[in-house]
Amino acid sequence: MDERFRGLGVALVTPFRDNGQIDYAGLERLIEHQITGGVDYVVTMGTTGESVTLTKEEKHQLLAQTILFVRNRVPVVLGVGGNNTAEVIESLQSFDMDGVDAILSVSPYYNKPTQEGIYQHYKAIAQVSLRPIILYNVPGRTGSNITAETTVRLARDFANIIAIKEASANLDQMGAILKHMPKDFMLISGDDALTLPIIAMGGVGVISVAGNALPQECSLLVNAALNGDLATARKEHLRLHEVINLLFVEGNPGGIKYVLKALGVCGDTMRLPLVNVSEATEKKLYHALADAEVVKL
Repeated sequence: MDERFRGLGVALVTPFRDNGQIDYAGLERLIEHQITGGVDYVVTMGTTGESVTLTKEEKHQLLAQTILFVRNRVPVVLGVGGNNTAEVIESLQSFDMDGVDAILSVSPYYNKPTQEGIYQHYKAIAQVSLRPIILYNVPGRTGSNITAETTVRLARDFANIIAIKEASANLDQMGAILKHMPKDFMLISGDDALTLPIIAMGGVGVISVAGNALPQECSLLVNAALNGDLATARKEHLRLHEVINLLFVEGNPGGIKYVLKALGVCGDTMRLPLVNVSEATEKKLYHALADAEVVKL
């Protein structure tokens, strides 16, 4: 098991200035917020980072600045995925991998490949990747599911496929992965709300959205669960329950960007087609944060 990816990983937002350009000062504050909050690793250019709205040039600059701001204090995972296998490989090979510890690659979306197509897609990536690969299953966004059988097959066939970020919300499927996967393979929660039950089943942590704003709180929950302190983990899970649910009622990352702005970490500017959450959701989120004793009314 690669212990670097055990615990709390955070899928970083990409802060933007009001003019839509990347806010690197905001990114530096965000990364300091993560590291002082006790996260175990960070993920750049995932779904939460609005990666599909970034240009190739911006992606390279964002990665370079993220590595610079992290300063080797925690591992860095780079999101590289898509529904054109050749293009994913070309993109992967174009990045300077110095300072990158692993790749997070989402299952192909929109064109809805068969399980064999998904397997062949990841096989092609595994054969060229210079870094370990974390699979990413998120059927609600991709339109297709990586079955437990395909996950286990990939884990057994390719030593550099080390984990899966599971965001299917299908605990039965995750149980099948945990039962049949190689002993060094890792199952990572892709849903903040399911972090506790997934760790209780045998998962090794979470790649979190909520951790952008609440790294200390999420770290406490994850570490308590991993250490078998279910009383503390349960308490933190229930304390954050309403906040986590509200983060996603109008999609991601609008909710978490509002919370980051409320906490003074970075702004909440989004790139179209995504827009900011409604004022009604902002009010609900603020009151939920107060109830969780994260902010004071």
